[in-house]
Amino acid sequence: MLIIGIAGGTGCGKTTVVNQILNELPEGEVGIISQDSYYKDTTHLNYDERIKINFDHPRSIDFDLLVNHLEQLKKDIPIHQPVYSFVKHNRTGDTVLTHPRKVMIVEGILILTNPELRNMFDVKIFVHADTDERLIRRLKRDITERGRDIDEVLTRYQTTLKPMHNQFIEPMKEFADIIIPNNKHNTVAIDIVRTIIIEKL
Repeated sequence: MLIIGIAGGTGCGKTTVVNQILNELPEGEVGIISQDSYYKDTTHLNYDERIKINFDHPRSIDFDLLVNHLEQLKKDIPIHQPVYSFVKHNRTGDTVLTHPRKVMIVEGILILTNPELRNMFDVKIFVHADTDERLIRRLKRDITERGRDIDEVLTRYQTTLKPMHNQFIEPMKEFADIIIPNNKHNTVAIDIVRTIIIEKL
């Protein structure tokens, strides 16, 4: 099993890069695990307590479960990925049955911050995007998909997102094997990743 980690700041375009990689690969041979499914369970807290959590800090991620799930997949054992609700700031209680694949892509803003998880990646990719571009994408997504208002998004960006990005995410570039600038001219980097995967398949 080839495990690829794709990291980068919020709104950097990780999903776009994942889709570009998937587009020309055989269907059913590549699986995806999202870090967002592995936010820690916060059932013991009420909603007002949950919204105060800093979800951009590595502490908010259940890395033990994520590492355990990858280890299971490597042993050819299917896993049950948790389902997370950004509206309720908690796991829903549902799970998604995920089968082992020849290639597993793990994507998320904080995945390179955990040494144990990082060591499991055969290829580490960092997607880089301009700060303004990331903020605009985050604004659009949080307002349209997650029901947040503009003040809430901007306050969160200034108080947690930006400082956490500078402290935990940006420094992770040093661990990346490939840095992909997220613009229309990243076809060479995408082709390199695709070639690595095709060779493995």
